[in-house]
Amino acid sequence: MKLSLGPIQYYWPRERVMAFYAAVEQWPVDIVYLGETVCSKRRELRATDWLEVADRLAAAGKTVVMSTLALMEAESERLALERLVQNGRFMIEANDATSLGLSLGKPFVAGPNINTYNAGTLRELRDIGAVRWVMPVELSRHILEAMHKARPDGLETEVLVFGRLPLAFSARCFTARARNLPKDDCQLACLDYPAGLPLATQDGSGFLTINGIQLQSADPNNLIEAMPDLRAMGIEVVRISPEPEGTEAVVKAFRGCIDGSLTPTQALDAMKPLFPRFCDGYWDGGAGMNWRESVSA
Repeated sequence: MKLSLGPIQYYWPRERVMAFYAAVEQWPVDIVYLGETVCSKRRELRATDWLEVADRLAAAGKTVVMSTLALMEAESERLALERLVQNGRFMIEANDATSLGLSLGKPFVAGPNINTYNAGTLRELRDIGAVRWVMPVELSRHILEAMHKARPDGLETEVLVFGRLPLAFSARCFTARARNLPKDDCQLACLDYPAGLPLATQDGSGFLTINGIQLQSADPNNLIEAMPDLRAMGIEVVRISPEPEGTEAVVKAFRGCIDGSLTPTQALDAMKPLFPRFCDGYWDGGAGMNWRESVSA
């Protein structure tokens, strides 16, 4: 089983991004996804910067994949995507139909924002070049198991096991609206929220996280208890989504669980001091915000 690090979902200053990936060079991850997946206005890093980071990570022994936007809204974004697909050095993670179309005939990863809900879709993705698919976060363990068993030869399965769930994207910008700013003049407000903007219910309970045009779960999804089941299913890759703090410890906890040096209980105990709450996502088919701690030693 391989461990991957997903793309940063938030908008961080260039210096923070570069320092983060300089540290990642030494982390025990096998695959690193790079690039902007949420909003094309987030331009702290240019294409040349991302490729520079990619080269350094590749030199450190990581497999690098360039991730694409989940919502294409302008011709300029399509042209930038076309250049990314044609970079000639790194495979891409396709996150919308436009990137699928541009990737025809090239190996690619079908990202979690592609509506991959049945075995027929898996076969179609494999036929156009997919070498791996990432389970959409709204699917349950039972659907995953059935689809994984039915997947065509040559197609790996990847599951997000830690991080805030990307739930929805909109043409509107929620962060700009929260600041009473128009989207076209957002003043890059997302830079002020390196972990997104928490959205609570009237009684103060965590409900969602606002991240520009994206809505996320309030709490990080944590499937550490499911690692034995994922291994038994034969899942090839598990993914961690970066958070501004604590990601290295999470990586080491999951790596220990993969390698057998930590039990799920021990790995969970290592993560608990870093995060106030977790959720199970939709793993058991229930409400995504629930957290049912039931790991065994």
